[in-house]
This record gives sequence, C-alpha cells and structure tokens, in this order.
Amino acid sequence: MALEQWALPQLSKLLPLDEESLKQIIVYTDALPDAKAAEHLGGLLGDSPQALDFITSFNKHRSAAAVAESKQAGDSKDSERVNDSKDKELPAYAPPSHRRLHTNPVIDAGHIRARDEQQMQNLLQSIQIQYGIYNSEIEPEHDTDYYCACPIHNYMRLKSSRSGVQDMWSRAVMYPGEKAYNDIYQNPTIFSSNPYRRRVVSPYGYYQPAWGPQKPNPDSHARSIHQTIQLNNTLNRDAQGTIDAKEPKVNIWDDSDLNVVMPNMTIATAGDQKRPAESDETRQSISVPSRNDTETSTKSSKLASFRKSLGIKSSEEKAVAKTTKEIAHARELRNAILAEEQGRWPDEQWRQIVAGYQEKVGMTRKIAHLRARQPIQYLHLLRAGYFEPIPVAWAGAASNPLKFSIEAAAGWRGITPMWRGYEDTAEERLYWVLNHREGSVGMRMKPDFISEMDMARARMASAVEPPPEYYSVNDTCHLQHTSPGYSKQVMPAPFRAYDRPAVPTDDTMILLDVSGSMDFDPVRPNYNKYLITGYSRSTQPKNKDVARAIIRRFTDAMANHDHNFRGYDLTTFSSQAHYIGMIDHQNLDAMWRNIRIGGGTRVMTGWQKVKDLHFQKHSASAIHHPVYGWQAGPETPMLRLLLLLDGEAIDMDEFELDLLGLSWAHVTIFLIGVDGCPHHHRHANELQRISDVNHHVSFIDAQGNTPERFVTHELLKRHLGYEISMSEFEQMEELPPYSEST
Repeated sequence: MALEQWALPQLSKLLPLDEESLKQIIVYTDALPDAKAAEHLGGLLGDSPQALDFITSFNKHRSAAAVAESKQAGDSKDSERVNDSKDKELPAYAPPSHRRLHTNPVIDAGHIRARDEQQMQNLLQSIQIQYGIYNSEIEPEHDTDYYCACPIHNYMRLKSSRSGVQDMWSRAVMYPGEKAYNDIYQNPTIFSSNPYRRRVVSPYGYYQPAWGPQKPNPDSHARSIHQTIQLNNTLNRDAQGTIDAKEPKVNIWDDSDLNVVMPNMTIATAGDQKRPAESDETRQSISVPSRNDTETSTKSSKLASFRKSLGIKSSEEKAVAKTTKEIAHARELRNAILAEEQGRWPDEQWRQIVAGYQEKVGMTRKIAHLRARQPIQYLHLLRAGYFEPIPVAWAGAASNPLKFSIEAAAGWRGITPMWRGYEDTAEERLYWVLNHREGSVGMRMKPDFISEMDMARARMASAVEPPPEYYSVNDTCHLQHTSPGYSKQVMPAPFRAYDRPAVPTDDTMILLDVSGSMDFDPVRPNYNKYLITGYSRSTQPKNKDVARAIIRRFTDAMANHDHNFRGYDLTTFSSQAHYIGMIDHQNLDAMWRNIRIGGGTRVMTGWQKVKDLHFQKHSASAIHHPVYGWQAGPETPMLRLLLLLDGEAIDMDEFELDLLGLSWAHVTIFLIGVDGCPHHHRHANELQRISDVNHHVSFIDAQGNTPERFVTHELLKRHLGYEISMSEFEQMEELPPYSEST
C-alpha cells in the first residue's frame, strides 16, 4: 500500500493514464524481480532522466515496503498465537486465487493508445469531409507563417500532443536496432529521421497558395502513391533481412548447444599461445633458439602487455566476450518467452484452446518454427497476441489493438517487420496469417493501392448481362422504376462444395448491416487518376430496399427447404448490435418496422451477438472461456449465417481473421454495391481472396439494379452447401404453406 501511495503520483507525471490503469502497472511491476521490473518500466517510460530516476526510486521504495510488510507479518503472527482455537480453523473450501492481470509493454502501450485512437480517426474524417478531401490516405494541409486556429491546425496540434503516446507505442513494437520517427509538423525536415519526408512528394504538389487550405493535385498524388509503394517495399525488405540476421545462431531451447560453445573457445595472447607437443628428435635438432626468434617473442609479449594495459582486447578475447554475450542473450530470450507464455496461458484449458486455434488456423508448424529458429520474432508476435484467439471484449470496444491505424509516413508502426503498406493492425495480422499458414502457395501479399485499383477496374469491366431466365417483375428496381433493365453483373465462379451440406440440426441466422449508408442515395466516386474529386448519383434502389427483398426471398425458400416455419433469427448491426427476433414471410413487414438505420459499420458487434445467440441455444455442448468466449464442442450444431453488407466494415479484417479459427460456422456474404463503383469491386476482390483460402466463407455480390432471383439462387447454393438445380430453386420459391397454428 505504501509503495502504491508513493508511486501513483510520480507515475502519473510520466504516463497520461487514468488512476486504475496506473495502479495495474504498479501492482504488476511490483511482482517482478528488480531487473525485470526495471526493464518493464524502461519499456513504458523510455530513458529520460525523469524515467530513470523513477525506476531507481521504485526499486528502493518497494524494497523498503517489503521489509515493513515482513515486520508487520511477524507482529501479526505473534498476536495470532493468543487467539481462540476456533479462529485457527481453515474454511472448508479455500477461496479461488485471483489471477493477476497479465501485461507487457505492447499491452500497456495498446491500452494508452486505445483511449483516443478512434476519436482521432473520427476527427480526421470530419475534417477531410469539411475540406472536400475524399481519399482516406490524404491528410489536410494548410501552410502558414503565422499562428492559425483553423480546424486543420487544431487537428495538427492534437496530433502533436499524442507524440508521447506514439513514442511509447514505437518502443513497444520496434525490433532491436530500429529507430522511431514521426511526422510532427513542428519538426524541421532537415533533422528528421523520417525516411518518407524527403523521398516521397506531397500529394498537394508545390507552390500552393498560403492564404487557404491546400488542394490535392492528381499528378502529385499519383507520384506520391508510386513513391510510397516503392519505399514501403524497400524498407520492408531491409527490415525483414535485418531482424533475420539478428536471430540467435544457436538453439536457445537446447542447453547442449549453449554449453558446447564456450569450451571450444580459448583466450590466448600472441606471447603465450600453446605450442604442439615436440618429439625427442625435434628437441635434439633445436638445441639453441635463434636470436631472431627470441627477439620476436619478446616483442610480441611486450606488445600484448602494452595492449592489455590500455584495455585493448585480443581477437580471441573479443570472440569469447561476444560468444558469452550471445549465450547470455539467448538464455534471457528463452526466459522471456517462457514468462510471457505462462502469463498469457496460465493453465491447461487455456493452452488447449490456444493449441486448437493454431491448428484450425493452420499455423501450428509455422509457430513452432518461429519459436525454435526465430525466437526474437516469436516473442514479438507472442506479446501482440498473434498466436491465440481474439478476445471477445475487443468486439464491443471502440478501439482495440486490432483497430490501430498503420501510417508508415507518420511513423505509426505495425507489429511484424514488414508492416508498411497495411491500413491497420487487423489487416496486417490477417495477411500475416494468410501468408504463413499451412497449405499456402507462395506469398499472398496484400496488393498495393495501384494494383487494387487496377484489379477493381478489371473486375468491373468483366460484368455481363444477367441470365434472362431470372427476370422478375417483382424485383425492387422494377417496382421503383429507378432505371430500365438490370445492371450488368460480375458472374460468380461456378459453385464448388467444400463444407458438408446442411443438415436439419444446423442453425440458420441472418445478420444485417443497418449503417447509415444503407439509407443513402447511392453514389459512385469520380476519379482523376487515383484522386477522388467528387461523387455522382446512381439510378438504383437504396441498399436497404434490396436487402429487404433478398431477405424475404431467402427466408421463403429456406422455409420450403427445411420446413422451419417458426422463422429465422435476425440481428442487425451498425455501431451497436440489436436482436430483432424470429422473422418469416408473415411477420417480416412488422419486424422491419423495428429496424433503425444509422451509425457506423462494425460487423464484430453483430458477429458477437450472433455467436452469443447460437451458444445460448446450444450451451450444453460448448464451454465459455472468460477471455476467448464460447468454444464449440464436437456436438455443437453448425451455425449457417447469411451476412448482408453494403460496403466494407471498419473491422472487416478482424471479422475475417476470427472466421479463420472457427470450424463450427459457415458464413455466406452478400455484398450490395453501386453500379460502376471501383470501391465496391475492391471490396469484392478482397472477399473473394478470403473465400478462396477459407472454405467456411462464401461470397456473392451484386451492383446497381439487382436481379434478385439470380442472387437468391446463388446464395442458397452456398448457404446450403450443394448444387441446387433451377427446377428445385423454382419449387423453393413458392410461398410456404403457413397456417394459423404456425
């Protein structure tokens, strides 16, 4: 208690955290040995004089506190001897021990960064909209020679105020030998260590007027993108090669490897090197040493003594010192890994869940290889939680370690050595898994922005007229008379069954995106090269109307297929998730009136709600973990989910990453898009990449005026897991035979 009272006000001056977070840091650090406590605090606070003074004082104060507590405990034992014998009796059941909250520098830095990460992202988006900047990667600029209180400069000052948070995050995630940098506008370019400052042109170009906010230039923006991609690739390559070279040359898990190195090393100077044994004949032939040999030996001995007096080590001494240091580092690295593993996975159930996750994701052998051969990188990724399921608490948090933005030009780092080029930490982790999981052929690196746009435009150009046999006068576009005919559609690849076909025990649910864009008038971006200059309206129904029509057709067909006339669970999500209830053909209109549209697009909130609903029904066959949530058992029925989206959710990568570790769920995604919109096709290409590697995910998209019967038929094939003929589909389309009793 005395330590906490002293440390709390001191630590609050160094870390901008709330009182509860500071107490957790103090309690955790107090449980560590002195050396580990100093290392942990150094990772959090840096090496400033104030930080070093606090670290030294912290260890002194806790030593004094330990002595005081020991004395108090002794006095307490003396007083207990006079207590009544009844007080000595132990309770029948010992209370459960409280597991200390595990933390490390990455977790601590993540807690601090998460406090205002989403606020800063929202502020940037609002300023971009205010100044007509539609590319998310372009920050607004306003250069002046005087103090300015415009929204742009206020944002830049807020950004500068987070430099301490950025420094802390950088120290937590940097690899050995790396240096932190930022893009704080007050820092002069000439002294900056930011590699992007002088090697990447501004998207605004040169010679912008100083009396108002700058406008991005299409040519400069295109050059900026090309230069950024090239520099990202170079720095990523160099970073990976550097850390690979720093990995231990010995097996840190094999003591024989560590112990056999030192006996083979000798420390000998030039004057006292051991000579080989001489035979009698040799001794007889060398009766008198030559004068030159004697002088050379004397000179070498004197030189060695002189070098030693100056503290200059011989090459052999340097080699031994280097080897000793490497062995000490290897043992320290091994102990750090074991401590982190024990802290993260403290019991057998924990370790079983983690091992099961690694196997389902297909990373067991890769993780074992990292642990054995690349332990520095293994420890780094271990501290960031790469080898375990996503904690359920993250789904409802406004920000979490999978929602942190990655900005190479600004110095906001990712976790892996090749972090440059990703949008956020979730995308980085997703592609790291895809690139290293078992069965991967080659590297599935995330396409750069230019490649993504080229592929999106190529996909858009491949659209054709939908099959005429699916025409329906009842389609939404015909009822609303938005524009004549259907829009051209990109035909899905022929259906191939990977998962087993649906069985009667499977649980069908629907998850619907109700973000604000579902009710917007559909618009498509106007491009000048890669710069968005504005938007044009598309003549097609609103996305919410298309989604409603597809849900009606889908549930009617499903009821005819499985004779489940009670309906299907419908959950909606935007910024939050809401369970609407069981829907069927008869009550859909009434239930639809309970849906409220508006907010962001956070699919993980809806996904967590759906998982909870599913396991509440089947809790007898599953277990619930306090951190990782529900874990399906072998008897848990499969969840078959229809997910309807009208764009990319802000946490879509986190959702796709979660699905990689699940074998009890099959998700069929329907993506609704604007006709002729590259953004829609970029997202469609990404979903197709995920579907290609994760056979528990299927994907269908439509743009513009949608042929709803065609879409429903393709969704049913993927949802039910078998090829449905046209005649069977037509039978499924008939209205279900509802009765009053149902």
